[in-house]
Amino acid sequence: MTESIEFSEFYQVLNAIKEGESDKKDLLESKMEEYKNGDNAQSHLDELGKIFLHQGLIELFKYTESNDIRYIGNLAKEEWDTLQEKNKDKLPQHLSNNMISHAKDNDLVKKISEKWKVSRREVNKHIRPMSRYITEGIIDVLE
Repeated sequence: MTESIEFSEFYQVLNAIKEGESDKKDLLESKMEEYKNGDNAQSHLDELGKIFLHQGLIELFKYTESNDIRYIGNLAKEEWDTLQEKNKDKLPQHLSNNMISHAKDNDLVKKISEKWKVSRREVNKHIRPMSRYITEGIIDVLE
């Protein structure tokens, strides 16, 4: 990706909740609402990343049938294997593919390119790498 973006604050909140800091749940909900549409983004990549973070976490909750980050972070390998079988896909591929589908289904390339006045090609070339980047961050928090 051409510019430096990072979402460490979001991942720190997720990790804090996973580690038992339940008082951070309100902050996570606030971030999720902000990220849903890429609000307060600083660039086209920041907006795409925020939307993908929101979508990735929503999809994680669906995949695991839980919205309890602490519970999800403590799932044993056997439980992940069962979830993989049930969802017919490994979590990383599932999250990344879902983000890509979300971008297509919601015409994000067009919307983001028009908003930030960058070419569609510029946005489109970051869809797959951004989905992988965000997926890796979510997985890192869970491990």
